[in-house]
Amino acid sequence: MHLRPGDKRPTIRDVAVVAGVSRGTVSRVLNGGDRVSPQAQDAVARAIAETGYTANHAARTLALGRSNTIAFLLSEPQHILFEDPTFARLMSGCTRALAEHGLLLTLVTAGTPAMRERAVGYISARHVDGVLLVSSHAVDPVAEELIATGVPTVVCGRFPGLEARISMVGADDLDGGRQMTSHLIARGATKIAHITGQMDTPGGFQRLEGYKQALSAAGLPVQPELIVHGDYSRASGEAGMRTLLEAVPDLDGVFVASDLMAAGACAVLRETGRRIPDDVRVGGFDDAGMAEHLDPGLTTMRQPFERISREMVRLLLARIEGEGDASVFLPSTLIQRGST
Repeated sequence: MHLRPGDKRPTIRDVAVVAGVSRGTVSRVLNGGDRVSPQAQDAVARAIAETGYTANHAARTLALGRSNTIAFLLSEPQHILFEDPTFARLMSGCTRALAEHGLLLTLVTAGTPAMRERAVGYISARHVDGVLLVSSHAVDPVAEELIATGVPTVVCGRFPGLEARISMVGADDLDGGRQMTSHLIARGATKIAHITGQMDTPGGFQRLEGYKQALSAAGLPVQPELIVHGDYSRASGEAGMRTLLEAVPDLDGVFVASDLMAAGACAVLRETGRRIPDDVRVGGFDDAGMAEHLDPGLTTMRQPFERISREMVRLLLARIEGEGDASVFLPSTLIQRGST
């Protein structure tokens, strides 16, 4: 089929006829290719080229009542987006994944109750087609509020109690904590401390549990004085390390629940004359960019941020198309550098 001047614009029906598939199959290909065989995708692609079909996105948006926009809802103070590289990595990955489907991403922050109320109001008014919720807190009231709106939502992380009501994607924090602690043990550390994240976050309580499990498996005691709590900030890593050195000055290993906190802990170790890794072996969690630039380079658990972002987008698009909720938790990878 070749268009001549004056011919009508080719339609999805025309593409379907040339491809030998249904209009529904053509529509699914145009909306991302989910549940379409590679053969059918190839046939549709050839038919689009042959017919010269161009999707009228504006008309499709009006017909479907969609905005072609997805909200990246950060349920944290806005400044954390610039201070903690993990959030920026997730947003960047989601932006790229959505762009492949012709969708835009808009950043919405909800770090205070007032901002949360405005954000939920904006979302419930259907200004966006779906929500990618990123929160470090395992118990976050905005998740319940989003469920009540009926707007398709996928959260980053594990939200206990909501497994059957909302889609979740994240790293396996329990296994990651276990792997890092086991690595420190294998490198010869026997008195290993842990600086946790906030205990109302998946990374806080699950990485701590992994640490405990690894110690127990190696026959080492879990000592309360070797566990201090941080809030993922560099300052809390510094404070936690000072507390640990005062309580257990002969510790020889420390697993820190984020690279940002680990950077603070390493600074205190150097300040107090401890050599890394000769005197104290240090392991972090995230590998969002800073770990390799520390001196020495930080051994850490690499979260698969790109895969997490893509899985969040994949599950959200499926929810928008009417599929049910699902959850995916991906393994982290131990990256060994000079700190252990």
